[in-house]
Parts: sequence; structure tokens; C-alpha cells
Amino acid sequence: MTTDVWLPFEAHGIPGLPEASEAGLTYRFWDGGKEFPADPADCAFYVVPYLHGPAVAVRPLPEMSSVRVVQTLSAGVDQMDAGLKFLQPGVRLCNARGVHEASTAELALALVLASLRGFPKFFEGQRAQEWRTGFNPALADKSVLIVGYGAIGSAIEDRLAPFECARVARVARSARASERGPVHPLTELHPLLPEADVVILATPLTEDTRGLVGAGFLARMKDGALLVNVARGPVVDTKALIAELESGRITAALDVTDPEPLPAGHPLWQAPGVLITPHVGGPTSAFLPRAHRLLAAQLTKFAAGRPVDNVVRTIGG
Repeated sequence: MTTDVWLPFEAHGIPGLPEASEAGLTYRFWDGGKEFPADPADCAFYVVPYLHGPAVAVRPLPEMSSVRVVQTLSAGVDQMDAGLKFLQPGVRLCNARGVHEASTAELALALVLASLRGFPKFFEGQRAQEWRTGFNPALADKSVLIVGYGAIGSAIEDRLAPFECARVARVARSARASERGPVHPLTELHPLLPEADVVILATPLTEDTRGLVGAGFLARMKDGALLVNVARGPVVDTKALIAELESGRITAALDVTDPEPLPAGHPLWQAPGVLITPHVGGPTSAFLPRAHRLLAAQLTKFAAGRPVDNVVRTIGG
């Protein structure tokens, strides 16, 4: 049985990682470099390099004939789609639940507040040395709709709680109850849109959510509403969004775009009423300690022969 573990961090820098000799594991460092650290066929547990893109993420998979766990360090696993066909039945694909909730929820709230309170206008005024005061909307008394009420969506609502919102509505793939109230299924999304002042997208990218925010979705949003995307760029139809922004009917704050990275000269850069950040929801000082804790916990279970957590898909299952 193969025992290699590929890590994008040096093993000695991960507190709580099982001792290699005691666990019967061999730790290999690979952060997406051209050369593999060892024969991929000997890898049993593959931790995907973070922020290196799908091409790097899937590159060793065709040769990983013995891998049993593929662990991403992202909340979404859509970057692995092209490589799943190379995995053997029974391989478990795990996401990084517990790693990005704090950072992404912080950014979602920051984007909401910056957009509503007119920060882009103030930044422009600062550069021009102009005192551009005025009246701006507050988050207080607003109705917020969270589309994608998983761990990140729940963390966003936790941070909305002190802001005196009039209402928070929740949407996920299927209906359920939460500690804060009912979670509506995606099939009930459209009637909720006209009631929301702020719509926050935190859903994973799946066949059901790709292009979810198209012309019909946007048309149902109320005049003056704000769309915030901290999910994935392709959840939103970029052409339809630009049309709405240019009409001035809604505004948007986007941490993710389609395409991404957004190329110079793309019309979304210059669209009115949009605030864009370059996919920075996850990479903050909060990432490493949480990623280390996740890997230590997962590999402790793996070495002991216990089921790992955060399994989002079992190949062939």
C-alpha cells in the first residue's frame, strides 16, 4: 500500500501533523512546481496546491493510480472537474470546509458596506483631493438575501446580525431549517428576489448554479438593489450583468468574475456602479492556521484508518 502524502506546505511547519515514522507516512512537498517530488503513482493522499488554478491542480492526477483522498484547500471543488475522470472508484474528494468561512464572510460584509456607503466615490475623491460628501444608504433596515446557505453563507449571516437588517432570507439547494430561520430551496428563489435590497451569492459552482444569475434573475431584482458575488464568476452571466449595470438599475460588488482574471479592456472594469476585488475572499492571514488545522485533523484520521471529513464526492459512488 502506498503511503506518500503530497503537501503544498513543508510538513514540519504544520502543527499537529502525525509523525511520519509513527503514522507510516512519507510527506512530499509539492506546491505546483514543474517537477513532481516523487512518483505520483505512490501518492495516497494528495493536497491540491492553493491558488495555482485548475491546470496545476489536475496535472498529477492521470498518474495518481493509488491515491485514496484528494483534499482541496478551497471551499469549492469545481477546479478539479477536469481531473475526476482519472481517479479510481472509491477515491474521496474533500473540500476545505472550516478554512475560508471567516475570511470570505468578512469580505462579503466589507463589499456590502463599501458599496452601500459609497466608498469607491470617496476613494476617487481622495485621489482628486476633493471633499465629496453626500447621503448614502445604510445596511441597517435593509432586506438581505443569501443565495448559497452553506458554511460560508451561514458565516455571512453571523456577521450581518449586529447590523440591524430588516430581514435575512436564505436559499440553498434544498429546503431545511437553520438556527436562524428557514432555508428556502433554489426552486423558491425567484419570488424572493424582488424583496431583497442586497443579494449575496455564496453558492458553489455546479451544473445547477452555472449561469444562475442571468437576465431573468437580474430583472427580478428590485430597482436600486446590490448584487454581491463571493461565490464563483460563472454563477453570473457577465453580459447580462453589464447590461443591468449600464442601465443604472442595480449595482454590484464582485470578488469573482467571468472571465477570471478579468483582462484589461474588459467592459466590466468600466461598468457604472460596480466594485471589483481580485478574488481575495480566501487568501488572508486567517488561511494558514485554519488550513494547517484541517490537514492535521484529516491526516490523523487517514493514518488511523478512520473516515476523513468534508467528503463532497466519492468517485463511482
